[in-house]
Amino acid sequence: MRIVMVGHLDHGKSTLIGRLLLATDSLPDGKLEEAKKAAGKLNKGVELSFLVDQFREEKEQERTIDTTQINIRTGKRNYLLIDAPGHAELIANMLTGASSAEAAVLVIDAHEGIKEQTLRHAYLIKLLGIRQVIVALNKMDLEKYSKERFEKIKPGLTGYLDGLGLAVSSLIPLSAKEDENISRPSKRMKWYKGSSLLQALDKLTAGKKTGRAPLRFCIQDVYRVNGKDVAAGKVISGSIRNGQCITLLPSLRKVRLGSIRVFGKDKKVCRSGENIGITFRERVKVHRGEVAVTEKDLSRPLYRFESSLFWLSPEPLLLNKRFLLRLATQEARCSAEKILKRIDPKTLEILQENAKELKVNEAGRLILRVSSPLVIENFSFIDELGRFVIEGKNGLSGVGIVTSLLQRKASFPQNRSS
Repeated sequence: MRIVMVGHLDHGKSTLIGRLLLATDSLPDGKLEEAKKAAGKLNKGVELSFLVDQFREEKEQERTIDTTQINIRTGKRNYLLIDAPGHAELIANMLTGASSAEAAVLVIDAHEGIKEQTLRHAYLIKLLGIRQVIVALNKMDLEKYSKERFEKIKPGLTGYLDGLGLAVSSLIPLSAKEDENISRPSKRMKWYKGSSLLQALDKLTAGKKTGRAPLRFCIQDVYRVNGKDVAAGKVISGSIRNGQCITLLPSLRKVRLGSIRVFGKDKKVCRSGENIGITFRERVKVHRGEVAVTEKDLSRPLYRFESSLFWLSPEPLLLNKRFLLRLATQEARCSAEKILKRIDPKTLEILQENAKELKVNEAGRLILRVSSPLVIENFSFIDELGRFVIEGKNGLSGVGIVTSLLQRKASFPQNRSS
């Protein structure tokens, strides 16, 4: 199960992961000695965060620069913990880590309380569709394990998360440094009657893909193997069967499968979540970005859709200005036809309706249009075809989800470029 650790800078995410490594006996051989050696060179005591931060620059600055992935194992299952950076300038790195997670642990410093980046990360968790959240109120040792401090922070935090529509699985007061409420109930916080952090993790529901949704197979690349074209990609939803007749979008070409290959072996049926290669009975040219569906569940490629978007770039998003949009393996030029609302993600306040621009670290509800038709689904229906990123001249500029499908084709601006 993939868990992303998020929160404000210096609120103790890496230290908490280091403690979890020790508590579950998941440290790789030699890692503790490596941390001690690094600490000695820097004239510091061994910090638990040294077990996680992989780069010397991070150890010196005592902050996580890039996402680090750590495996731990409890009696119930394996976890992949993703330590995402908390610094505001590195929010794109945080999104990279969070995008594949099934649940999140939002870490808050009990001494400092809720900060701007805490609220921003919570907003992004919701935007990325992560539905299970554990809140870890860390550094309770700095507050002498005070119940009053816990009760003071709780209302504002739960109120904001409720406003986002995020359900909190557990809200846990703990101390990563002192090993309180990590693997067992804390003796210093007997007033808290809930689960420890590891118990709360084991109570989470692992995401289970089903084949009930219609077939959506996204082609990632095409290879020539033994004289045949093999289209490689991922079954986003539904299932695909050897010999089945499928339709390729957006071209609407109908083809019949010749074989399904997984790691060099033939398979009769593959289901959502599997990465496969397929061949065709007839000679057909296929391309990256095409999506295979069944005729019964045909999805109409679209030029326009409504979205919720978080803007990351210092360069504002302006009406009709062109950017590059990537959705699954598809890509097209896009522009904002209408900015319905500008939203402050820290307060959820609507800053402006029918706006002309979206500024850095603002959220918005927009109507986007693309230069060529894309296979798009509502995020609530098929999340991987309802989640997208926008790129500008300097890389990642925005991340969003599709909230409504719009049928009418609108003209696309030709005279403005990103």
